[in-house]
Amino acid sequence: MTSDRWEPVAFKARVDEVLHRFVAQEADEFAAIDPILGAVAEQLEAAVADGKRLRAAFCYWGWRAAGQPDSDALVRAAASMELVHAAAVVHDDLIDDSPLRHGRPTAHVTLRGALGRHPDADAAARSLAMLVGDLLTTLAGQLFATSGLPAAYLVRARPLWSVMARELIAGECLEILHTGAGPDTDASLKVIRYKTAKYTAEQPLLIGGALAGAGARLREGYSAYGLPLGEAFQLRDDLLGLFGEPERTGKANADDVRGQRPTALLAETWRLAGDGERELLRALLGRGDLDGEGLDAVRTMMHRLRAPDRIEDMIRARVEEALDALHALDVPAHATAALTALAHSAAVRLC
Repeated sequence: MTSDRWEPVAFKARVDEVLHRFVAQEADEFAAIDPILGAVAEQLEAAVADGKRLRAAFCYWGWRAAGQPDSDALVRAAASMELVHAAAVVHDDLIDDSPLRHGRPTAHVTLRGALGRHPDADAAARSLAMLVGDLLTTLAGQLFATSGLPAAYLVRARPLWSVMARELIAGECLEILHTGAGPDTDASLKVIRYKTAKYTAEQPLLIGGALAGAGARLREGYSAYGLPLGEAFQLRDDLLGLFGEPERTGKANADDVRGQRPTALLAETWRLAGDGERELLRALLGRGDLDGEGLDAVRTMMHRLRAPDRIEDMIRARVEEALDALHALDVPAHATAALTALAHSAAVRLC
């Protein structure tokens, strides 16, 4: 993809090539230290095997919308955003004890199987998965720094990495602290904002813009577009997590309900529920042994209360807010078209 026309499939292929080659080399060097590290090295490659590459795309268009041309070095820098995401996913699956991701066992589950009769294999597998996530974070910084962009460009963007890390970890902490607590929509939306929205759209855009030397007004516009869009992305994810088809989403439907996680969907259901419905929710939320019948009862209640419709309204409002902010920006037409398409890709999807 070297023209101004946005070709998402071609862009994804470019990012995949960068990630797979870079991580494969790093995994080989890691495994070369000792053969026993082979299973851990495999999880590095598994972490980047799939993905929509939205974060890389937002970084790329943060660069292009500031007037910069297509650049292979920039694609490498943008691909580092996907390593940040891969690290976050490994850590998040570990914290949530999620069994599946992209239809395959998660890192800690796979590593448990690889450990065989190792003493205290469960704890060892979780510890190894944590270290896989840590190494992916380090590799993200390495790929960014060795992208081939001029050092002066990288210096402009480097401080934003600290902001991204701080906000992402704060969001994960907020989710942990609110899990199992009384459902609250405002608290859930704050978790979404910091755990997902900022590092999914806003920060990649700002990093791409900083690399390109974007001015203050454009950077403000990126935030006005990226933040509500990132929130819409996670709100859609919450709906898909409970109502989506596992064959498409690659994740288990019951995770949020069994974990009593602070999603806006559960919070809105609680807000709309009457006394009897809340009593049933108390009996079902947080149950690790929740079966299909119990999950169907939660879904039925949500539909009756129109809680999914409320989340759809939130998504629409945020996409409209993002697009209004985008159309107020003075950026090239091809950038506006690409960022419009990305908004729909992020908020309207089946997986």
